[in-house]
This record gives sequence, structure tokens and C-alpha cells, in this order.
Amino acid sequence: MDILPAIDVRGYSRMPTNELRRAFLLEGLFQPGLLVLKYWETDRTIIGSAVPGSTKLELACPRELSAKFFNERRELGILNVGEPGSVEVDGQVHALKQFDCLYVGRGVRSVAFASADAARPAQFYLLSYPAHTDYPTALATLAGTPGAELGSAETANARTIYKFIHTGGIKSCQLVMGMTVLKPGSVWNTMPPHTHLRRSEVYLYLNVPAEHAVFHFAGTPQETRNLLVHDRQAVLSPPWSVHSGVGTANYTFVWGMGGENQEFADMDPAPIKTLL
Repeated sequence: MDILPAIDVRGYSRMPTNELRRAFLLEGLFQPGLLVLKYWETDRTIIGSAVPGSTKLELACPRELSAKFFNERRELGILNVGEPGSVEVDGQVHALKQFDCLYVGRGVRSVAFASADAARPAQFYLLSYPAHTDYPTALATLAGTPGAELGSAETANARTIYKFIHTGGIKSCQLVMGMTVLKPGSVWNTMPPHTHLRRSEVYLYLNVPAEHAVFHFAGTPQETRNLLVHDRQAVLSPPWSVHSGVGTANYTFVWGMGGENQEFADMDPAPIKTLL
């Protein structure tokens, strides 16, 4: 499991582009037949992926966790961004279509991933945080999750937000997880931006055509920088950083948070006129 050091705001301000990318951009996720795990020191976040082929992939417990099994002291969100598949949780099988989300709580001893068709594999995105109590395994389907319509065509940010793991949906200790789908002709997400010192966040960008890209803006509101992001790459957003982006075409992104609270609207606004 790769260990990703936490970067403070002073170190960030001195980083050239290549160092920024190494510190905050996750490449190499979703490799066929492999489980990939990365440990970010901020909020002890684990980001990963599992792309099972003809055989199941077991969720291993890396030695860095010093635990008997992965979920001994952690909770886990799983979102299928590929073709249909299933997740077996302590012997119980849960079928996940594309963009269905499964929550796995603390204390679960075994998790295994499978694709319904090895030629068209499922692609499971994983996001995990430490947990202080047990919540039951629960599934939220895209079809069964109401979408909230935000933004407008006039400001190029008409989008639909789906909340899966949150205070009004699947219960968790600190994990909050959902997805935003931008409509055709809209390219901006989370604009005007914000920070939230109580939580860190991870963005996974999806449905970015090969000939297009997303420019993800990070940093303090008075010292913003950008990362060029392609399909199925993720960006780490520390509590002190804004996190917004603009694409050269519309796209989808999965957002996930962990920290002191689970209030979706707990944000410290950074109005556009104050950005530098």
C-alpha cells in the first residue's frame, strides 16, 4: 500500500507542478485484475480500486494497518464505476450496477469483489476512514437515490447531485460519499468554491473523454493552483484547500469526505471575487 504524506499549506506554496501532481493527484487506479490501495496521512484516508476479472479479488489487510482484517477499525464506501458486479461481505453477496454504492461498516471480516462478466469488468472505487462504532452494511442504488438539481446553463454548472452515504441516507461514522453529474454544455463544478477545515475530501473524475481533461483548482483561496486531470484519476483535497474544477466537456465526479462532522453544507465560502 502506497503511503501518501500529508502536505501543509506552507509546503504546498513552494511546490512546482511535478511535485504538486505527485502529492495530490492519484494515477494508476483501476488496473485489470488488481486491488490498488493508497493511504493518505490526512484523516488516515484510504483510497483504492478493485477490478476483478475471471476470479474474485479479496480485500487484503495491508501490514501498515496493524489490524487482523481491513475493517477491524475502519468503515468503507464502495462505488461501482464500471459494468455490473458484486461485493461479498462476510458471505452475503450484494449486486452492484454502475454507480450503485455499498457501505461496509466496522467489524466486517471479509470483503470480496467480482465481475458479472470478466470481459466487461466491474470497477469498484474504494474510500475508507477510521470508525469508532459499527453501522450495518447497506446498499444505495443510483435508481433509488433522488438527485438534487443545482446550478444553471447560464453559469455552465447545471448538475445533478446524488448523496449516498450521509446523515439523511446510509448511516456511517464519518464517511460521506456521493456523486455529481454535469449536464451537457456545463463544465464547472463547486463554483464558487469553499474550504472546510473540519474535513478533507477526495474527488474521483469520471466520464472524461480521452480528448478532453478537467482543470482541478486547489490551494488556499488567495493562492490557487491547478492540476490537469484525466478520466478515472483522483485528487486529494486537504482541509485548507479549495476544490473545484472546469472541464473541456461535461463529466462526472465522485466526492467523498471524512473528518469531524458529516454536515454536507458545512462550508467556509470562498467567493469568486476573493480568489487569487
